[in-house]
Amino acid sequence: MNIIGISCFYHDSAACLVQDGKIIAAAQEERFSRKKHDSSFPHRAIEYCLQAGGISVGDIDLLVFYDKPFLKFERLLETYLAFAPKGFSSFAQATQVWLKEKLWIPHLIQKEMGYNGKVLFTEHHQAHAASAFFPSPFKEAAFLTVDGVGEWATTTYGVGRDNQLNILAEIHFPHSLGLLYSAFTYYTGFKVNSGEYKVMGLAPYGEPKYVNLIYENLIDVKDDGSFRLNLEYFDYPVGLKMTNDKFAKLFGGPPRQPESKLTQREMDLAASIQKVTEEIMLKLARHVKNVTGQRYLCLAGGVALNCVANGKILRAGIFDDIWIQPAAGDAGGALGAALAGWYQYLNKDRPDPNGQAAQRGSLWGPEFSNDEIKEFLDKNNIPYKYYDDFQKVCDIAAEQLEGEKVIGWFQGRMEFGPRALGNRSILGDPRSSQMQKKMNLKIKFRESFRPFAPSVIAEDVGDYFELDRPSPYMLLVANVKKELRRQMTEEEKSLWGIDKLNVVRSTIPAVTHVDYSARIQTVHREYNPRYYQLLKTWKDKTGCSVLVNTSFNVRGEPIVCTPEDAYLCFMRTEMDFLVMGNFVLDKQDQPPLKEEDDWRSKYELD
Repeated sequence: MNIIGISCFYHDSAACLVQDGKIIAAAQEERFSRKKHDSSFPHRAIEYCLQAGGISVGDIDLLVFYDKPFLKFERLLETYLAFAPKGFSSFAQATQVWLKEKLWIPHLIQKEMGYNGKVLFTEHHQAHAASAFFPSPFKEAAFLTVDGVGEWATTTYGVGRDNQLNILAEIHFPHSLGLLYSAFTYYTGFKVNSGEYKVMGLAPYGEPKYVNLIYENLIDVKDDGSFRLNLEYFDYPVGLKMTNDKFAKLFGGPPRQPESKLTQREMDLAASIQKVTEEIMLKLARHVKNVTGQRYLCLAGGVALNCVANGKILRAGIFDDIWIQPAAGDAGGALGAALAGWYQYLNKDRPDPNGQAAQRGSLWGPEFSNDEIKEFLDKNNIPYKYYDDFQKVCDIAAEQLEGEKVIGWFQGRMEFGPRALGNRSILGDPRSSQMQKKMNLKIKFRESFRPFAPSVIAEDVGDYFELDRPSPYMLLVANVKKELRRQMTEEEKSLWGIDKLNVVRSTIPAVTHVDYSARIQTVHREYNPRYYQLLKTWKDKTGCSVLVNTSFNVRGEPIVCTPEDAYLCFMRTEMDFLVMGNFVLDKQDQPPLKEEDDWRSKYELD
């Protein structure tokens, strides 16, 4: 039984293949199109999934779309009618797209894929809940889904048991925690639906001085975590902007212009909305626990990518454990839709996971053999060294990392979700006080304040961080252990804002954020043996079990997918080495890129 799940048309389009209840393949369209957050119909992602499953379109038994377009269009109409005549221009603009394309999903699927079989539609938050619970390690658990908006729902909770999901309550648009956070993303000068994690990273540089202002004017929160927004301050129900002049007046000026200098105001705003979000998520989690009585919690929806809030929920001890879908945003809706089709529509039995997550490292994308990598390198006359023994590759990589070199690491199947987890990663030495600055400015070409995540051998996580369980998907934040922290001078303690950035705070400064926190990835031999082998080699050589791990891309570009993508990113940055499979490429050996190389043209960046 072959089930394809699809999500598309808003942001992060994706496709997933589930065969007889097992996840076979899943990928975001952006990785193939090279267009960041690509929202278009996921042609290439579907093509990849079919190829990975060894099937054709004619072999698909069921196709499941991740939301219900007519319900979403109903919300568009009712929202306009509630605010009319305000917002007519944005309504008219949106309606054209809906009437041409978004309402006719079965026809579109037939046209784009040549598929004439059965098409089902889950509700948006049902897909999120399915992506959270069904791949989780729990036989029974509560779930909480929080995002911008689906059809009407912006927040839902309920219980998953065996092969069924039961949604118990919802909060509806326009009241949305995700859209509140996005409003501050917009106001602080970052791009909505992609810059929210920048706000989260900026928050520790500021003071939460606007928290009371937010509660008094923007949002009314009850003890159970339910909330209502004061829509007088927001433009998103009717306009093309998130906030309005009244919002700007409340916070003392217009939105920051993108790419302009960050000021203390933006840092304090980020700290404030982050604190409010954490407090609301904690209230919601406590209420879900009280209502359901469940021991475990599963999380999905875009707000579940807020790993700081996730860490707060875990440390609060509300639940025995939590599990977060690594592709928690809209991309994960494709996975949730496919699994909902298998379990809920077809009513197939769900095996007892017995504590083992079906997500299995979230490595569901394309992989390239050594033969395929060699074919690319030879075809383009690219210098390399090949080693039969992968341990030799790890030895060379560890030696270069110890010399503070930066390595592009390209191995195995590409990650599904927004995080690179050791297969499409850029790696560095976390002990270096210069590594964060070097990787941000010379390799990622991004804002200097952005923190980097540590990868750590799973068995050693407690030696470095205040965390007592796995975090394989970089979705939990915890503090660096006190004994690894450096004693600060009085002068250093008095620093404010961005001046905090260059202070060495621990023995692993490149992954220690200004508040001593880190977004942790635990690396497990059974899920990612090659990356585990590198970390083990690194530990044997240096005594350190941690590496800096950031996604293999530059700012504005999706994570690399193919050897071509990896080589171009390597050559356009100041990375020192590229390791692809058993091949090692030294930057010093590489000829300059030639503009006329035809294999290069389709990978041009904006």
